Amino acid sequence: MIREPAVAGQFYPERPYELTSLIKSMVDNRAAKEDVVGLICPHAGFIYSGPVTGATVSRIKFKDTFIIIGPNHTGAGKPLSIMTEGVWRTPLGELEIDSELAKRILAKSKYLEEDFMAHHYEHSIEVQLPFLQYFRSDIKIVPIILSFASAWIYKELGKEIAAAIKESGKEVVIMASSDMTHYESQDSAKEKDAQAIDAILALDEDLLLKRVQGLDITMCGYAPAIALIAAAKELGTRGAELVKYLTSGDATGDYSSVVGYAGIIFGAMSPLAKLARETVETYIKEGKAVKPKDLAPEMKEKAGVFVTIHKKGDLRGCIGTFDPTTDNVAEEVVRNAISSATDDPRFHPVTLAELQDLDYSVDVLTKPVPVKSKDELDPKKYGVIVASGWRRGLLLPDLEGVDTVEEQIDICRQKAGIAPNEPIQLYKFEVKRYK
Repeated sequence: MIREPAVAGQFYPERPYELTSLIKSMVDNRAAKEDVVGLICPHAGFIYSGPVTGATVSRIKFKDTFIIIGPNHTGAGKPLSIMTEGVWRTPLGELEIDSELAKRILAKSKYLEEDFMAHHYEHSIEVQLPFLQYFRSDIKIVPIILSFASAWIYKELGKEIAAAIKESGKEVVIMASSDMTHYESQDSAKEKDAQAIDAILALDEDLLLKRVQGLDITMCGYAPAIALIAAAKELGTRGAELVKYLTSGDATGDYSSVVGYAGIIFGAMSPLAKLARETVETYIKEGKAVKPKDLAPEMKEKAGVFVTIHKKGDLRGCIGTFDPTTDNVAEEVVRNAISSATDDPRFHPVTLAELQDLDYSVDVLTKPVPVKSKDELDPKKYGVIVASGWRRGLLLPDLEGVDTVEEQIDICRQKAGIAPNEPIQLYKFEVKRYK
């Protein structure tokens, strides 16, 4: 089945050369590429929302498949629909549906139904495709259209999508298609959209829905956004970032009645942070340690490692090793992640109910070197080891609330039980922090 373009010549140019030239003017080919779980992009005419989509798509590392979730503007078709076979055509060529993944999602979901009509004339997915094709023409897609349903269904759907991705082992980006406030003054739109964006950046689906409903924010793709947030959390996003916000008034100069457009990326966890998360969840659920395999390059070296766990922004555990105690960083992460979750004397062991609220970071340490003077230290750049005989206290760099070398040394003394008047040897080290 071929899904022909429905809005070529309306939302974007119909001629390939003109379309490519327009997109080229809206993207940043020099932007640093990031590994992402997903992103939110708008779906208006390119002259209005294109600069936001262009800036956002420019920031991402492309993967083989994009799951694109859009809202239903036409009212046609099944309320929660997916296409599992066929191709989508645009002036820049054809994109094949990833049938294997799409059918896996459909089988996993209690809510999605196979359907073509919901997609036939709907523009919310179509307008994303030329931007993706500009950067890479050989990706596959999974198109999903959402109409009205309960918010908990959107959340469950997001979790089902995440589960299917995990089972498939595929490299996937999830894209939610949405404009923000419609046809209000510039000031009103920006004020309302800021509330919705803040909820998205907090990864809080319930708060997003509460603000959309309570503040009457006419965000047409709030359902795809809710599904994306739920999926991103299941897949271990390290957080969301607003890339660009504009309104149609920025294109037309008419600020009396505008539509808002936001581009947001959901960063992916590093392999080390993912390993820490998988380790803790497996140990708490099953009582066993994972065995790392298919090691990323940063996992193969030998180094001291600290694993830090936070719960809703508050420290929940931090245990590590000054020097390597295992054959590689991956094994070091596994050992210290379990210790951080279960053996940090400041906290009770992590429980099953807490797992969904935990965030992880992994610090890989360079080899400590002795320093002759405090002048060689910098609390933002260097971690510190304070030693006196066999007693050693360590503090990682760039910690909130620790702004001076003196504070670093005092905390290290306290941790090691070294009195203020005892002579000490200082060491410094650097870390590479993975989130």
